[in-house]
Amino acid sequence: MTLAATYYGANGWLLEFNNLRVLVDPWLRGSLSFPPGSWLLKGVLPHERPAPGTLDLLLLTQGLADHSHLESLDLLPRDLPVIGSASAARVVRSLGFHTITTLKPGETTNHQGLTVRATAGAPVPMVENGYLLEHEAGQLYLEPHGFLDPNLPEQPLDAVITPMVDLGLPALGAFVKGCSVAPELVQRFQPTTMLASTSGGDVRFSGALSGILQMNGSVEQTGRDLPTSTRWLDPTPGERLVLKP
Repeated sequence: MTLAATYYGANGWLLEFNNLRVLVDPWLRGSLSFPPGSWLLKGVLPHERPAPGTLDLLLLTQGLADHSHLESLDLLPRDLPVIGSASAARVVRSLGFHTITTLKPGETTNHQGLTVRATAGAPVPMVENGYLLEHEAGQLYLEPHGFLDPNLPEQPLDAVITPMVDLGLPALGAFVKGCSVAPELVQRFQPTTMLASTSGGDVRFSGALSGILQMNGSVEQTGRDLPTSTRWLDPTPGERLVLKP
């Protein structure tokens, strides 16, 4: 039994549940921007990566460009099964993917022994998805903005993937809540390992909003404040981490 994770920076991960390989929110090459255009906010990757081979599932939390990145999704075979939020499903359907399962928060599906439960995630502006993933190789929870579904019951998990810093704008407050949610995640799930996500990978931003984006806290400080029973990791992009041998 092996549970492993490889970080790709930003929101992207490759998760391995034994031989089942799940690609999450990939941004592998090219830039990204948000409406109305790159003048507002544009992100550039420091290093481009090829699409990983032998994938079994594409899992998408949101339909926004930093989760459903068109240029990266275009690298993937169209017969790759997809599970995603309603907005993410619209994106992959427009690209010609044809095996798509749309989940709303609270709904569950199964794929090759992996149980995927959608949880209520970030309202951006519609409520998007987090996921509780359960497999014989291990159990893992992920949500890229730090919005914890209050309906999730307490249960021990092997790993949690979450932001560990806060990101926000002066007028709008935090839209990524890492520092504040980490203690609640530990209380709810008693995870063996917590993996920092969302703010990693040295992505470079430009545009009108880039100068006023505020980051509060640090991965190191958030990690130091966790109980010693939870190991925390600030992953290096491209490094495969075995979470449960």
